[in-house]
Amino acid sequence: MATNLFHDIVYGPVHSRRLGVSLGINISPADGKRCTFNCIYCECGLNEERLARTKAPDRSEVRNALENKLIRMAKEGVAPDVITFSGNGEPTMHPAFADIIADTLELRDKLCPRARVAVLSNSTMIWNERVFNALCRIDDNIMKLDAANDSLIRCIDQPVPKDFTCEKLIERLCRFDGRLIIQTIFLRGERDGEIIDNTGEADISAWIEALKRIRPRKVMIYTIDRDTPIKSLRKVGATELDAIAATLLELGFDVSVSY
Repeated sequence: MATNLFHDIVYGPVHSRRLGVSLGINISPADGKRCTFNCIYCECGLNEERLARTKAPDRSEVRNALENKLIRMAKEGVAPDVITFSGNGEPTMHPAFADIIADTLELRDKLCPRARVAVLSNSTMIWNERVFNALCRIDDNIMKLDAANDSLIRCIDQPVPKDFTCEKLIERLCRFDGRLIIQTIFLRGERDGEIIDNTGEADISAWIEALKRIRPRKVMIYTIDRDTPIKSLRKVGATELDAIAATLLELGFDVSVSY
């Protein structure tokens, strides 16, 4: 069982495989998860194993923590490549998410203007206009799409909303008009006798058709790199990831691969 919760509002900077030197922001509770997905590969563990008992930090706490950290880093002559919202769950669930993004952009412009602002999201809250508009303001809105059919995404991501469908998700991602990054993990394994694998030919084809509709400015593909709550999960090899990337490149997508 994974145990990697983030106990601070601001953590790092850490080196991200996909983003460079990343200063992390956690606006979920410090003692547990709050997420609209329950991904079987989540480094923070499964939702039911990591129930939060405290509140999420409020807007002023987030602003103060980020400002203090950026001031300290500036005095040390260090600047992040990117300020990344991730942490213990889905950052866009925070009721003040849009205001927190506004504060972050202001502090970035003042204290580290070369840094990008990124949000790692499972895409489920973009029906909310304030969330959607806030994501349109940042440099890297990185939206998860781990599969393009309901059965597979329910197996891998275990969405909490009862009315979740892949089609609704894809339609909402299309609203960005290409101003987004799609992030997809490829993995395989087994759980309770059920085979888990999103690398099959039909699954890849459906995913690519979804990408054609969404038209992201970039696609990030990766595989397992940290502890996962479902221990039977396995990495997908570099050769397979490179083959998927090559297909996307032939179709004109900008692609990055993390092994």
